[in-house]
Amino acid sequence: MTIIAAADGSALGNPGPAGWAWYVDADHWAAGGWPHGTNNQGELTAVLDLLQQTAGTDDDLVVYCDSKYVINSVTQWMPGWKRKGWRKGDGKPVLNVEIMKALDAAMTGRRVRFEWVKGHSGHALNEEADRLANGAATAYQKGGAPDPGPGWEGRGSDAPGLPAPAAPVTTSPEPDLFSELAEDSPASDAETVIALERSLLTDEVRSDPAAVAALLHPQWSEVGRSGRLWSREEMLDEIGPLPEEVGLDVIACIPATQDALLLTWRSVTDTGSTLRSSLWVRDKGHWQQLFHQGTAEA
Repeated sequence: MTIIAAADGSALGNPGPAGWAWYVDADHWAAGGWPHGTNNQGELTAVLDLLQQTAGTDDDLVVYCDSKYVINSVTQWMPGWKRKGWRKGDGKPVLNVEIMKALDAAMTGRRVRFEWVKGHSGHALNEEADRLANGAATAYQKGGAPDPGPGWEGRGSDAPGLPAPAAPVTTSPEPDLFSELAEDSPASDAETVIALERSLLTDEVRSDPAAVAALLHPQWSEVGRSGRLWSREEMLDEIGPLPEEVGLDVIACIPATQDALLLTWRSVTDTGSTLRSSLWVRDKGHWQQLFHQGTAEA
């Protein structure tokens, strides 16, 4: 037998009241959350609770997720993180490490296949998981608690021997995109754009599609270093933490119009460098990246 489920997370404000949920059918689902957490913590915990509640079954498990961050974390990045003592290639600690360690333990001996599904695209299981996760977050926003659901075969998260997912540790609110700017003077447009460009290289932003979406113009596109043309939708589907630390060396930041700046810069890693240009535009007082291009440096 194969268990087919969808898992999803939600955070109102991100971070803020947060919920998670997994759904198999009307008799097999669970939901939970916390008064404060992030969307990624909800997404990861939904998968963790599903694995824990179905532990001991001899069934294969197929998990539909709309988060490539979750899928890549479990199926691609985790072995390397473990070898490095739960640190990334640049030596920085892995985000949400306690949940990641619990996921690693829960995956041991399991036959699990993850399938990516585009969110809000009409996939029946994903839509139910999304509804339950959002409902859980909304319940905490209103000062209540969500219906935990029947769980797997009546085995909810509060069943004996199965602890409820702990409240995640959120060490800080959303990343301060302007932390590099002087606090005693207003930031210039160029300083603001450079700080926003740097934020797009951080794990905190890249692991949160909502944060990335806020920085990319609705008509955004990119010509990547390999020559691939990326749409905004494709980038939001694929983006995640970088495998190694990337430095940003500013070459120039010049005005194209009163509300547009062209930033040229060099991305530097241990393995090489790439010349890059980013066009940032201001709309209603907010700067967003409209176009990006990377070119291998000769």
